Amino acid sequence: MSLIIIAFKGFAGGGWTQGKRDLYLKIGQQWVVFNQFYDRDGNTVSDRSRSFGTTSLYAEYGFTDKLTAILYFPFYSKSTMFEQRNSANGMTLLAGESFSSIGDTNVGVKYALPTGDQIAMSASLTLGLPLGEINKGSDGSLQTGDGEFNQMLSLDMSTSFGVGKLYPYLSLNLGLNNRTKGFSDEFRYGLEVGVGISRFNFIMKVTGVKSLFNGTVDDNLFFEGLLANNTEYVIMSPEIAVKMSDRWGVSISMAKTTSGRLMYVQPSYTIGIYLDIKN
Repeated sequence: MSLIIIAFKGFAGGGWTQGKRDLYLKIGQQWVVFNQFYDRDGNTVSDRSRSFGTTSLYAEYGFTDKLTAILYFPFYSKSTMFEQRNSANGMTLLAGESFSSIGDTNVGVKYALPTGDQIAMSASLTLGLPLGEINKGSDGSLQTGDGEFNQMLSLDMSTSFGVGKLYPYLSLNLGLNNRTKGFSDEFRYGLEVGVGISRFNFIMKVTGVKSLFNGTVDDNLFFEGLLANNTEYVIMSPEIAVKMSDRWGVSISMAKTTSGRLMYVQPSYTIGIYLDIKN
């Protein structure tokens, strides 16, 4: 799916896989309220005020030291159109509407590739399951998924290096997303930089999507960036994670689209609680 949610997850473990029987879990709440979007030419235009939010589970489990299973499950997604009123007399022009359901779900596996000691590299296969709903609401614009089954192959490369007493890391992500039902395929890329200082982890992510424009579905519909074909964007997302103990912590992040087409303009926000169990 084209929703910005994919970017919120970051790169999971970057090029690193989980250790055997290690488990990482994260419960996250994400939301965005917007009334502007980038049109097909990248210009900012106004639209009816809307919101979209998800409550999700993200999990990684190490079957072996080299093979990790990954799940992203938005078990509650809500799409809303706000009420519109006449600014002169306060009369209701359009009533508000909302729809909620399970959202589109990602399942995948990541396999560690042989490299030297300085770089961790892995390849991933991610399947996008269309468990969300489309064409809800009086005008069909309320939805919690894009209605298509997609498959993405990606490559992650990560490294960590010493800078004084600190050990920042750098991750690069490249992927090709095959979309079905006439949607154009996508090239995806991302860069992540982070550093841990005491109990705090400071992270900056840049993620992007470029359409290959090889689909047959019209791209002139804007339904929250979910159903639109040929959606493109570049997103910057700062994040702070606080380690509360050896096993759990909390995180907060913001994601802002800096440029795009058929994507909303306003920033989205995510808060989460994570559990990291090492065996």
